[in-house]
Amino acid sequence: MLNPVTLHGSIIVLEPMKIEHSDQLFEAASEDRATYSYTNVPNGREDVERYVDSALNAYSKGRELPFVVRHIETGRIVGTTRFLALEVFSWPPPWPPGVGTGPLPTDKNPPTVAEIGSTWYSASSQRTGVNTECKLLMLSYAFDFWHTIRVTLKTDARNMRSRSAIQRIGATFEGIRRAHVPANDGSIRDTAYYSIVDEEWPTVRKKLQDRFQQGIDKKKG
Repeated sequence: MLNPVTLHGSIIVLEPMKIEHSDQLFEAASEDRATYSYTNVPNGREDVERYVDSALNAYSKGRELPFVVRHIETGRIVGTTRFLALEVFSWPPPWPPGVGTGPLPTDKNPPTVAEIGSTWYSASSQRTGVNTECKLLMLSYAFDFWHTIRVTLKTDARNMRSRSAIQRIGATFEGIRRAHVPANDGSIRDTAYYSIVDEEWPTVRKKLQDRFQQGIDKKKG
């Protein structure tokens, strides 16, 4: 299995999720929930505990790596994100192809492709640079340490706030997967797919670094 890792930034730290983070995740999720219409954000203490337990169970199966997002200045946890759908390509390729059919990723045999998702932040930390640095840390780890060849990001096709955030990162829109999964509101969700591949990463990294620095400079000014 992949060992848990801590990723350090200048305004946030991504820490491996643990059960003892439940209380602060509950507090983060209990702020204004107006932006969570299309996002799976636990609601209530018991729901948060189930959410964390589910994330840790997914980690134990070897295909996900969940984090909490800690704000350095306040010391508080302001959200969560994770790597998921971690796949190692092998030849001859398994058939049928798909998530969970190839070898489990390990530190010595890291994922060939990955997804970043299950991301949400407290209302007070949105549009503050937290998401920009979070994505910069995770994408850097995926492309520069794991040498991943593709990172996928996806969201409810109706979630224009999330889609705009993904597009600002510099990800390429791939299309809409129609009638994909059940949605939080009881409907059937169409999913918008985006990706970044390794040859695009230097350009995306520079864009993210510049965007993050501009936000820091603006805050100082």
